[in-house]
Amino acid sequence: MLEFRIISLKSRQNLYPKKLGFKWPRITHVSKAREVRFKTPGSTPMNQTISSAPCVSVIVVANEKGGSGKSTVAVHLAVALMRAGESVATIDLDPRQRSFTHYVDNRLTWSRQRGKSLPAPTHVCFDEDADFTTSEDEAAGRATFEKTLAGLCENHRYVIIDTPGHNHYLSRLAHTYADTLITPLNDSFVDLDVLGHVDAETFAVTDVSHYAGLVEEARATRRSLGKPELEWIVLRNRLSTLNSRNKRAVGEALADLAQRLDFRCIEGLAERVIFREFYPRGLTAVDDLDELTLGTRPTMSHVTAQLEVQSLVAALLGPAAYRLGASFLESDAA
Repeated sequence: MLEFRIISLKSRQNLYPKKLGFKWPRITHVSKAREVRFKTPGSTPMNQTISSAPCVSVIVVANEKGGSGKSTVAVHLAVALMRAGESVATIDLDPRQRSFTHYVDNRLTWSRQRGKSLPAPTHVCFDEDADFTTSEDEAAGRATFEKTLAGLCENHRYVIIDTPGHNHYLSRLAHTYADTLITPLNDSFVDLDVLGHVDAETFAVTDVSHYAGLVEEARATRRSLGKPELEWIVLRNRLSTLNSRNKRAVGEALADLAQRLDFRCIEGLAERVIFREFYPRGLTAVDDLDELTLGTRPTMSHVTAQLEVQSLVAALLGPAAYRLGASFLESDAA
């Protein structure tokens, strides 16, 4: 059964569910003022710390600059894994924008309107926290996050976490739990600045930046706890089809930073209008390309986007892609 929760970090009652256009199967409010004890179907209470069970993979999609395509990547990866038969849970840590949560909301609303079943993950959204967070607030927020993640890991093969486009204590904490960190990056020096600084004349990398330091701290924390090494993947999003001077210069800078910071750089999603059109209906490029699902006749833009996402998911999962069996990658290619 689909479950959708709003996790409140305030003592006040969260009003967000009243804005939804339909009744959710289940919504649970959790305030930091009381102990977190709620159950998912067939699970034990979430009152234990996160385990490092080998059957669980935590994927964090993060970048401290907004507008890089984090939520788009997160929802496409979640739906792709579900279509491959995997159990997936998702967490939205952006308490203000809530792009990921709205995407799932739109998806379920569209599914109901069209009478078409669309796979959707178990989803948890953290409520907006206080404007001035005290150390006690942060401690309670961390405890809530860890217990929530522990419960989701008990019942799901993958947990995908979408983070805000700014420095936030829960985002920093999520990095330490990431088995895989995916950082979408628009193909420009403005966005590359979160990873490293470049010389104004030569565009050569001169120093690493603040976000790279955050990732290194997360890696150090994982090592101190005896956890496996974090795999870091940087996606070059909104790539131009033209081989411009800027594209080449950004590529050379990323190649240098990949050596310095130990990440894998792959091509992400191109600048396509079709991805923006998917959002209001909660659709993805890996959904069925038929008129009932899309609400319009499929075009070559839909097909091209689907092929692009298929390649992206295969590149992200690496050897894990071969474990997906009769996945959408194989069925759609056929």
